Amino acid sequence: MKFSLFAHMERIRDDQAHSELYEDFITLCEMADQGGMRAIWTGEHHAMDFTIAPNPFISLADLAHRTRNLRLGTGTIVAPFWHPIKLAGEAAMTDIITGGRLEIGIARGAYSYEYERMVPGMNAWEAGQRMRETVPTLRKLWHGDYAHDGEFYKFPATSSSPKPVQDGGPPIWIAARDPNSHEFAVANRCNVQVTPLWLGDGEIESLMQRFNDACDSKGQGTRPKIMILHHAYVGKTDADVEAAARDLSRFYCYFGAWFKNERSVTQGLIQQLSDNEMAAIEMYSPAVMRQNMAIGTAKEVTERLKRYEDLGYDEYSYWIDSGMSFEKKRDSLSRFMNDVLPAFS
Repeated sequence: MKFSLFAHMERIRDDQAHSELYEDFITLCEMADQGGMRAIWTGEHHAMDFTIAPNPFISLADLAHRTRNLRLGTGTIVAPFWHPIKLAGEAAMTDIITGGRLEIGIARGAYSYEYERMVPGMNAWEAGQRMRETVPTLRKLWHGDYAHDGEFYKFPATSSSPKPVQDGGPPIWIAARDPNSHEFAVANRCNVQVTPLWLGDGEIESLMQRFNDACDSKGQGTRPKIMILHHAYVGKTDADVEAAARDLSRFYCYFGAWFKNERSVTQGLIQQLSDNEMAAIEMYSPAVMRQNMAIGTAKEVTERLKRYEDLGYDEYSYWIDSGMSFEKKRDSLSRFMNDVLPAFS
């Protein structure tokens, strides 16, 4: 099993400078490059300081000049926010800038908060259909000339300008959960990224089964790669691990608040949750985080990740966004690379 880092700028207080958060992000990425990880993934989000990433191609272009070994991936582009020609061209340009190190993760998006600002009136179903229309066009545009007459996009014969460095274009990863999404990805020769969130081993096993079923029914003798995106924390002491579980509990409480889109947002920060509100959300409790995440000593984290490897996952992406301080992220990542990764070499 290979390993990657999934990271963004994240701002939880109004006294944090965006420029300093970006330097923290860069430092973590440089650590991953030096520590032997396969890739960096950074995504796309708009107008929310919870996850700051308005255009991942810009960050990846910068990282291309600060790292040497890593593949550089979008985790993920929100397809309905892009016209296919624009996406194909910017991706190809980024592939040139990165020296052919680009990989493209693509999804329908998750937050109605973003939908209502970027494409008013669009719902999750339409977003998914736009993604399904976009994905097959990318390789055709990179090859060119290609005319398209679809439900959402229509354009005459067009070729991506520029062309990507990688033959056939960058590898494409589809964020998938339901069986239809897995089947779509496999049928279109795309890799799969799954995110079990806080749901634990049952969900992790189920997601792999859906992928295996899709490969059996749609793979035509081929099997793409599958990556699990999941939170991790390698603690120094039991107290450190318990504190990390509390931090992740808070992170998921705010994740849920953004997802529900029911609280006011001012200057990119959502209305604060009270301690009582967070304590009432049992599915995000510290105990659930401790049970369902790769949180613990290096030995405990290694044992859990070995189970994921045995299930058939090709890549584990360490989701480091957590609301923790930069110092805690840095120290956990260092322990992860020094004390966990060697067990998989």
